[in-house]
Amino acid sequence: MTRTAPSYADLERDRLAILVPELLLSGQMIDRSGMAHLISAFGREVMGQIAIEEWMAASPVYTHRMRTALGIDGDGVEDMFKCLQLDIGAPPQFMDFRYTVEDKYHGSFFLQHCGALMDVEPMGDDYVTTMCHDIEDPTFDATAIATNRRARIRPIHRPPRRPVDRMPHCEWTVTIEPDRDELPLPADAEEMFTTRAGVLSLSAIDASATDGWVDYRGHLVEDLQFREWSRTALVRIAEEVALQHQLLSLGFLKSLRRVAESDDQVTEIFRKQLVGIAGLAADRLRQALDLDADVHGLATVIGLHPVLGPGQYTGVTAQVRDDAVVVVRIPQDSDAVADGGWITLLDADHLEPLQAIATAVDPYLVVSGAESTDGALEVTVVRGDAAIKEPGEVAVARFSSGAAFEFTDRGRSIPITPISSVV
Repeated sequence: MTRTAPSYADLERDRLAILVPELLLSGQMIDRSGMAHLISAFGREVMGQIAIEEWMAASPVYTHRMRTALGIDGDGVEDMFKCLQLDIGAPPQFMDFRYTVEDKYHGSFFLQHCGALMDVEPMGDDYVTTMCHDIEDPTFDATAIATNRRARIRPIHRPPRRPVDRMPHCEWTVTIEPDRDELPLPADAEEMFTTRAGVLSLSAIDASATDGWVDYRGHLVEDLQFREWSRTALVRIAEEVALQHQLLSLGFLKSLRRVAESDDQVTEIFRKQLVGIAGLAADRLRQALDLDADVHGLATVIGLHPVLGPGQYTGVTAQVRDDAVVVVRIPQDSDAVADGGWITLLDADHLEPLQAIATAVDPYLVVSGAESTDGALEVTVVRGDAAIKEPGEVAVARFSSGAAFEFTDRGRSIPITPISSVV
């Protein structure tokens, strides 16, 4: 008996509503997986530069894609804030953005809780400044220009916190002025738009669906609730968020190549990043979806894991055979292979990311072999006799408070009313 693991398109609406915020949080933790290895290899300043370049390369592209997918076709601050709510750089609750809209082209936001700050603050003021000043200034603007190239995001206050328990964690203004010069599209983003990931076609949203929202053309809302969206819209959002992972990893790779001493060093650090986020995200996905710690749970996690998706990009599939073996099929001619990203790190001699995923589901699941067949790498996973220790790369990524973060039910989505419209 053979069972193929579900893709996003195979899930019911309630499962997708649980999955989407998990995917957004997973994307935020990519940097928790990669940056520790950059600091070890190059130091804090180079780490900061790579973070700037990776986000500036990826965020204009994936923000444009999400705008197009969900009909966010305006050029004001509400439209920008909608995009932030669907951005792996600002996962709900973990990065607890609170928005105020003054009028179409003026607004502000503050972070009542910043999970990224909680991760970095124990490392000292220098690291906080690198994140909250050096990285945020250019990357916020790079995200904003996908909505309007005359947009600027500027701080009112930000960490290091004085006093040390200052709340909210930071506050920013957003302004769009018609006589202001347009910011250019970053050169790396221009190139990223031409990748297979940048132009990939994903599942269409059924505009006639009656089971929830089919776009985000209406009011900006506080605490976007994914259970209020239609099933096909959630499928598309999940696919886009998985693709955000891929685009960010490509931005990371592009920047890493500029500073690395050799191709071997590039591969080593890139693989460590992948192993860390692969295991960490697998652990959260299994728990969030309440999956069994067995081969069936593993196959489902692989089918939904963002570093192995979306399926239209990677072609990765997982099957359970005879209730005992998971067979993971990784095509060698996919768009993901053509882009040269994470998927190219998997070969018969380097299956560490898949083992990290398996170990996160059940420590007794072991990658037992791999062979090339019919243009794909087929990897088998079985239950072994001894538990396998969690990889060090995953343990490093667990320093993030996101590893154990719990989402809470905040009720229904509430429209945010522009101040200028209140009499």
